[in-house]
Amino acid sequence: MHERTLRQVWRAGLIASLLPLALGSSAQTTPQWNGRPLQMAPTNPATPAVQPPVRLDIADYEAIAAAMTADGKLPGMAMAIVQGGQVLSARGYGVTDVNNPQPVDAHTVFRLASLSKAFAATVTGLLVNDGVLRWDSHLTDYVPAFRMSQPGAAERLTVADILSHRTGLERNTFDRDIERNADYHVLTAELAGAPMQCEPGTCYAYQNVAFSLIGDIVFAATGRFYSEAVTSRIFKPLGMNDASYGLEGITASARWARPHVRSGSGWSSQTPKPTYYRVAPAAGVNASVSDMAQWLIAQTGHRPDVLPAPLLATLHAPLVETPGETKVASWRRSRLTAASYALGWRDYNYSGHDVIFHGGAVQGYRAVIAMLPERDLGVVILWNSESALPSALLPTILDDALGIQGGEWLDDPSYGPTASAIYARRRATTPNGVDSSSSRASPP
Repeated sequence: MHERTLRQVWRAGLIASLLPLALGSSAQTTPQWNGRPLQMAPTNPATPAVQPPVRLDIADYEAIAAAMTADGKLPGMAMAIVQGGQVLSARGYGVTDVNNPQPVDAHTVFRLASLSKAFAATVTGLLVNDGVLRWDSHLTDYVPAFRMSQPGAAERLTVADILSHRTGLERNTFDRDIERNADYHVLTAELAGAPMQCEPGTCYAYQNVAFSLIGDIVFAATGRFYSEAVTSRIFKPLGMNDASYGLEGITASARWARPHVRSGSGWSSQTPKPTYYRVAPAAGVNASVSDMAQWLIAQTGHRPDVLPAPLLATLHAPLVETPGETKVASWRRSRLTAASYALGWRDYNYSGHDVIFHGGAVQGYRAVIAMLPERDLGVVILWNSESALPSALLPTILDDALGIQGGEWLDDPSYGPTASAIYARRRATTPNGVDSSSSRASPP
């Protein structure tokens, strides 16, 4: 049987196990794809798909992070690893600002950029659970003045379409205007004349401006500002005490990491720009790695008092294919056999294993987050520069958790001697150092 078919069968079995729970919540309506109800596949680690945990060499990953921030290679970074609802590591490395160096610690606040999108989807899902919204609620029910260039398109656009980038607009519509500091409300009005590539709900194209319309829906449905809704429903219940929204939020933090860009042979500290803060649902969250460890614990199913299992299943289930994701970055080209977008999250087939992922980047900040439901594992890495160097640490951890050989992503001397030792151990345990990823089957 073809790998993708196996994966679909595996998902279908898991759907059946949680379907009674989902139906028990009358407000938990099913998102649509091409006008048809799409079955939700639970990918949270509370499902029977969880395998016994493997031993991860946490000290090795911490040593690599320390090496990356040594001698000015990176200004600073922070990393958290959680498994089984426990924090295995949550530490900072390097400095907050090369001009005024203070050590990054677990409570140093970074911009999350597009990792913010999962918060938007999650708070929306909580309102769906409350019966305040439905996944198939229409935008114009809450923002009646909204228009799109194709007749009737605005009226068809749903909550689930917005959160899965199926608005019908062309990719990254008006992002350049946001970068020029344009007003968000002016741009949403101008969407009335923006080109469309398909009808809402029928194709994928990544958005920031249109995605942030979910904030307008939340305000209209609850009477509360979007950031207040996220703070009261997510930040406070999860103990994300360093988290905030906006430029004012990060600069008011007790300790925060300034953005850095390359300058000659080194790094230049910058003042954060307000631009993408103007699209708060898409890119407005600030948080520490301590906060993000709690976020991962909740998203991996260990805080059902805040995020119930059926909601997580809905948030993480793929809605629309995104094959372009399999072609960027060497580890994605090597490991990914399929990619989709869910609700504020990406869903990857990582050498036959389900991985829930998102990345983020905005002036002087980058971030990656991933969950491996099969191993009940979550990883997040935040850094305050435009370097791609920390990105390779994520697939290294995923490979170790899955026992996949090969893929020496940490092949730069900047990663230090620990990286070389990791790959030497792998080669010693696999004949001829053969990459075993291609022979791994999909989850049963």
